[in-house]
Amino acid sequence: MCHSDLHMVKNEWGTSTYPLVPGHEIVGVVTEVGSKVEKFKVGDKVGVGCIVGSCHSCHNCTNNLENYCAEMILTYGAKYYDGTITYGGYSDIMVADEHFIVRIPDTLPLDSTAPLLCAGITVYSPLKYYGLDKPGMHVGVVGLGGLGHMAVKFAKGMGVKVTVISTSPSKKQEAVEHLGADSFLVSRDQDQMKATMGTMDGIIDTVSATHPLVPLIGLLKTNGKLILVGAPEKPLELAAFPLLMGRKMVGGSGIGGMEETQEMINFAAKHNITADIEVSQLSM
Repeated sequence: MCHSDLHMVKNEWGTSTYPLVPGHEIVGVVTEVGSKVEKFKVGDKVGVGCIVGSCHSCHNCTNNLENYCAEMILTYGAKYYDGTITYGGYSDIMVADEHFIVRIPDTLPLDSTAPLLCAGITVYSPLKYYGLDKPGMHVGVVGLGGLGHMAVKFAKGMGVKVTVISTSPSKKQEAVEHLGADSFLVSRDQDQMKATMGTMDGIIDTVSATHPLVPLIGLLKTNGKLILVGAPEKPLELAAFPLLMGRKMVGGSGIGGMEETQEMINFAAKHNITADIEVSQLSM
């Protein structure tokens, strides 16, 4: 269950359409293909992420950025080409356009690969685009939930030094011993924050709750980048002066295009990266 599912179920973004069938981290096996399908066959392990349609002709689509298409069709809660509402992965079966399907390598288990189709690509894409994937760089990861723990795993797979930034000291063991983070920073500890100022090349901020940005900007080196991938329901406050002093930037990133999503899945297979999951049975 992605946190976006909770936002949508509760209509916290004000865009939900009911009835709603959530789920955009979908994995399964192909049971049938249409007569014009070329990329997949029955029996293939596949996945569907956050989008199931786009215009295919705009600047973004022609540059493999379907995720930024103005006519992007979300996997659930959106209007499809035929006027029906799209339903997500909390269903028995689904039909999807082959362009928006990714191939799951045989070495990856379906259950722990599913979250990569949203949480995985959401952090992989900004690490790559903003140049925070170079071995030896120092990247902070704010929050250690679904997005945060994937950011740690991908960054470490890229050879990056990782510091997890959290309000919860209790997460230090998980961050360092289980996920392999190089260090852990308690954001409410002023001494720790002061000692770490100006040391990070970039920060991936995964938090979906309202939180202060200025202390995080202080952790960045000159030309450092704070990238927001969480989506709080209320606006965040941002002061200009901390950005000016160090030519720092605040950016954003939303999932990824289909080519990059397949690239991410292949990277995960190569580096044996999967999500930490708990499997629950659906009750009717």
